[in-house]
Amino acid sequence: MQSQHFETLIIGAGLSGIGTACHMKQHCPDRQFAILERRACIGGTWDLFRYPGIRSDSDMFTFGFSFRPWSGDQVLADGPSIRKYLRDTAEEYRVTDHIHFGVDLNSADWRSGEQQWVLRGVREGKEVTYTCSVLISCTGYYDYSQGHEPDLPDVEQFSGQIVHPQHWPENLDYQDKNILVIGSGATAVTLVPALAEQAAQVTMLQRSPTYILSMPRRDRFLGLLNRVLPEHWVYRFARRRNLMLHRGLFRLSKRWPGLMRRLMLRGVKKALAGSADMRHFTPSYNPWDQRLCAVPDGDLFEAVRSGCASVVTDEVETFTAKGVRLKSGTELSADIVVTATGLKLQLLGGMTLTVDGQRVDMRNRLTYKGVLMEGVPNMAWVFGYTNAAWTLKSDLSAGYICRLLNHLTESGQGVFLPIDREGCVAGESVMAALQSGYVQRADGILPRQGTRYPWRLLNDYERDKKLMLEAPVVDGVLNFYPGLSRVQPARPVTEDTSAC
Repeated sequence: MQSQHFETLIIGAGLSGIGTACHMKQHCPDRQFAILERRACIGGTWDLFRYPGIRSDSDMFTFGFSFRPWSGDQVLADGPSIRKYLRDTAEEYRVTDHIHFGVDLNSADWRSGEQQWVLRGVREGKEVTYTCSVLISCTGYYDYSQGHEPDLPDVEQFSGQIVHPQHWPENLDYQDKNILVIGSGATAVTLVPALAEQAAQVTMLQRSPTYILSMPRRDRFLGLLNRVLPEHWVYRFARRRNLMLHRGLFRLSKRWPGLMRRLMLRGVKKALAGSADMRHFTPSYNPWDQRLCAVPDGDLFEAVRSGCASVVTDEVETFTAKGVRLKSGTELSADIVVTATGLKLQLLGGMTLTVDGQRVDMRNRLTYKGVLMEGVPNMAWVFGYTNAAWTLKSDLSAGYICRLLNHLTESGQGVFLPIDREGCVAGESVMAALQSGYVQRADGILPRQGTRYPWRLLNDYERDKKLMLEAPVVDGVLNFYPGLSRVQPARPVTEDTSAC
């Protein structure tokens, strides 16, 4: 079997993979790299999800790349616009020719004797092998093959159609149909108003409410500025302003959760104007214990006010031929049921990761600066923020990786390896800031974080920016080697929340 070798391999051609490749083009122009992508197109999440109304749940001025302005005044962009933005970015920075499409990887093994990674997979039905000196995973954190499917009692009795948003049928006819959307997260609150435009009636069935904030669809102030100022000036202003607003909202929510809860619910009550019971919009948890849902120009509230959509808080007791019967005894009829029930988490795109033949159990490893893995040589992963726009952290991670690769070249070193946690024990997973169901379900597979930096995530853009893009790469914690005969295994994680 023929093997192809590259200095660096990037896994995934989605938001993180394209962004990382663009950073390498700018900051490591002489470094040879390739991108391996399982699908046939650029876009990752934004190419996979095609359900009605799909859009970003972060404003585009922080969601867009730091190095390429998001043009216009659209705040929450739709899926096709984001796909175009990614394709145009890849073309502008000449990374499209580096992508190998249709490569389904199943394993990655670091071999200390050769100081390289060996990746195996399938392409067009044939086994393929790639090798590289440095591996960068940009695969996101969920399973692209299937979403989370909860146990649906007696679902086989239902005579209608059941659809999961992750696999939306291209030509699904829902005009004048009764639709039941099960779920209350970002996907559900996006689907309901979009479906309501053509459906006879849309009902959102939730076990518990979510915080929902209305955001303007377009930023009219920026529209005015774009007429008189250069685009990059306006983008820089909008990005910094929105960063400050978002960070302020998060900090206030954590410091004064009761106050912020009252303010958010007051806004919802005003938007509903008495058209729905506030119990269906009043969460039991505090703001930012789970990610907030954003709706452009309050489109969900408008759909409820118009009577085209409704919200029910209850649980399914059983499916019937015509819909579902709830535990309260209420029956909801439906022609189509949409199970917007969340994601199934998966790391590294499902690849098995080994070091010298020994499997790496990531739930027993700490992450260094949220980018490198304890005890795993010459590997980085790009993982965005969970409490802000994903791209903010993925941009910083890519910038840090480029600094690290340049240091290897300049110092003549061959291997980087975070291994000594200096007594910093583990307490939580890398996604512990969220209490969402999909995070709790995946706690057993997620890497841990320690009790202090660089083994603990900060989730603070300004602090992360200084530490990752300005602080010295050589910090006394990350180890560098000209060569290794065999990598020392990392110590097992100790489940202990005491301070270091």
